[in-house]
Amino acid sequence: MGELSNNSELRKVLKVGIIGLGEVAQVSHILVLNNLSSYYEITYICDVSQQALDHCVKKVAGGTPKTTSSPEELISSPDTDVIVICNVNAFHPAQTILALQHNKYVFVEKPLALNYHDLDAIIAAEKTSEAKVFVGYQRRYAEAFVDALKEVGGMSKIDYIRVRDIIGQNRSFVGQSGTYPVKYADYSVEEAADMHSTEEEMVKAALVDEMGVTATPESMTMFRLFTGLGVHDFSALREMVGMPSRVVGASLGLPIWNVLFQYQDFPVMYESGIIDVPRFDAHLEIYSREKIVRVDYDTPYVKGLPVTMTIRERIESARGDGYQERTIRKTYEDPFTLEFLEFHSCATKKTSPKTSAMDSREDLDLIKMIMQSAYN
Repeated sequence: MGELSNNSELRKVLKVGIIGLGEVAQVSHILVLNNLSSYYEITYICDVSQQALDHCVKKVAGGTPKTTSSPEELISSPDTDVIVICNVNAFHPAQTILALQHNKYVFVEKPLALNYHDLDAIIAAEKTSEAKVFVGYQRRYAEAFVDALKEVGGMSKIDYIRVRDIIGQNRSFVGQSGTYPVKYADYSVEEAADMHSTEEEMVKAALVDEMGVTATPESMTMFRLFTGLGVHDFSALREMVGMPSRVVGASLGLPIWNVLFQYQDFPVMYESGIIDVPRFDAHLEIYSREKIVRVDYDTPYVKGLPVTMTIRERIESARGDGYQERTIRKTYEDPFTLEFLEFHSCATKKTSPKTSAMDSREDLDLIKMIMQSAYN
């Protein structure tokens, strides 16, 4: 047999266990991992719902994975090399720590944790583990975003940044994804109540104990939105230009909210919301006097929609100032695929990802700044 150009015969195929078979697992992760069959083999799946297990086991390509309702069984099994956690937020910290204790690299959907107490426990567990945590901030692995980092790094001075993430209801995009996910409810009322109460206590611990903010229905709703949708934007902004020095002001409420950040030399306007128009308006736009760099994202749930970088800049012409606009799409590879390729690289080379547990702590710092500005 001739040598393969991508050296795939030398690549380790990682046995992956998935915990949580909800929307993101059905619409994205199972399909992405199936497609990356020369990198991953799904060998174990876990969910509290037997119906979800029965449904998803048929979605896995290749061999039939083992099924269980016990995260501990999946994590400790020799049939898993790496773990993917995409279940409800309340269980992320405990299951992440357990994976680290078994020295298994773990991919965790955001948010990694809802408060500093749990996040710092994860960071402490990582220090004594041979493995690392990879947080699922897929927008930061988009090719266009990586290219934009280089463009912005070459600017002499940033004058303004706008971050927008105003999107339609998620069901609009999921319903047109061609994946036909199914929701199940074959778990007890007691299990659902325990899950809800655990998550609520985590949120209250963050707001009241760590941020000094009163836990009202509004403040808890906004906190959940920031730790869910918002961290995609905060994480990308931080990688682009670091942390802001302060929050100038915030107008929080549904369906659209705004925050004005102040950096040392420029402001950042963050505007976000969830409305009923089925449009995915998410972008990061950086302005200087002579160049504007913009990254546009579309819904990650419809495969093949490109992430693009647009550069608008001043050029000189024979008749004075001119204008040039370039839109660049290097690849149709979606950010979910690109981040799982990077996860494979980290797990096989034993390196730490840029979307690490310590990195995600700064998102909580930024959310704390917003909440204290708005409610204190």
